Amino acid sequence: MRAVIQGGRIVNEGKIFDGSIVVEGTKISKIVEGETSPEDIVDEVIDASGCFVLPGIIDDHVHFREPGLTEKADIDSESRAAAAGGVTSFFDMPNTVPQTTTLKALDEKFTLAAQKSHVNYSFFFGATNDNVACFDRLDEHRIPGIKLFMGSSTGNMLVDRRESLERIFSSARLPIMTHCEDTDIINRNMAAAKHRYGDDPEVAHHPEIRSEEACYESTRLAVELAQKHQARLHIAHLTTAKELELIAGEGITAEATVSHLYFSDSDYATLGTRIKCNPAIKTTQDRAALRQALNDGRIAVIGTDHAPHLLSQKEGGCARAANGMPMIQFSLVTMLELVDEGVLSLERLVELMCHNPACLFEVRNRGFLREGYQADIVLVRPNNRWVCTKDMILSKCGWSPMEGHEYSWQVERTLCNGHTIYANGTVDANYIGQPVCFR
Repeated sequence: MRAVIQGGRIVNEGKIFDGSIVVEGTKISKIVEGETSPEDIVDEVIDASGCFVLPGIIDDHVHFREPGLTEKADIDSESRAAAAGGVTSFFDMPNTVPQTTTLKALDEKFTLAAQKSHVNYSFFFGATNDNVACFDRLDEHRIPGIKLFMGSSTGNMLVDRRESLERIFSSARLPIMTHCEDTDIINRNMAAAKHRYGDDPEVAHHPEIRSEEACYESTRLAVELAQKHQARLHIAHLTTAKELELIAGEGITAEATVSHLYFSDSDYATLGTRIKCNPAIKTTQDRAALRQALNDGRIAVIGTDHAPHLLSQKEGGCARAANGMPMIQFSLVTMLELVDEGVLSLERLVELMCHNPACLFEVRNRGFLREGYQADIVLVRPNNRWVCTKDMILSKCGWSPMEGHEYSWQVERTLCNGHTIYANGTVDANYIGQPVCFR
């Protein structure tokens, strides 16, 4: 099967240019600059007139909830949402049931994805206080890295013993992706908030409990350990200006999420627990600092921390409401809105959401529009206004914090390995993606 995508403006490796892309089978076979179409015999012509043509988005941070939490989400539903959002590859987190902290649990996730995922997939292996011995048996070509919760998590995935942290940072050959919040500080803040406001403080107090101090102290420790052991550290969902001071030096990178780049604490008044997540949405000043860091290199990657819950589980306040929100279907169009606002350029967006995740985790043949690379491609159309409504949400939880929001960009088509997985508002549910290969 040969197809040509023509008439669009290609955004790739710091350039925007008119051109055409020839897709043969699962791969890009030719990229032609200029308005002239390539003189190839093709089976399909994809008209991209008026669209920008980007590499497929690589989301390095999702919670698809399978196995064990499938009342909220599953690999089938969330990979459909990913396809509709222009995301062609995802890396899933280990806090499922069972947790992905054994080789058996990791293999079982890959088996599920090979049956259910409509886009490309891989899974982080979860570190615990006592599973360092497994690290040497991990296939570095199969997974992006090791996820380490240095703050509150479920079960035994909170690693809070110094000797365990030292072993993890000294033993890991793969990148370590950390969730950094200091549990002792959070627990003290929660006790004080309950004393002052009652057993379930209103959600506006969430960033006071999951505070700047809690984030900074944990991130500081992660950086210290990474430098001591020369480990490859990737800090997930940075939220504060103060933490950005720590992002320097070889082998240390940071992710910001769409939610922390778009929302601020002023949005709790209207969205309430729909934007309650860990780490908490912080101040407008913190958001401004994160946005600035998109352009100066301190933030390397934009992910989503896509984390669906049922709305019934989001009821309550700081103590009772679940933490996390679904964002993957609307991550790209939300960031394109920030492009329109002048927060970052379209070229930089592609670096942060496509190129850099591929480089950071050493993804093979994805993340760029290059001849010989897998044809993971998304077409986005500007100046095409639409409103996010409940009926268009594909995440199994059935809601989004973006409901009612009017967008001016739209994902028109998503190709995964050369196959049109999403077009005209429809996902091809018969298509199954590929496992992502690394290094």
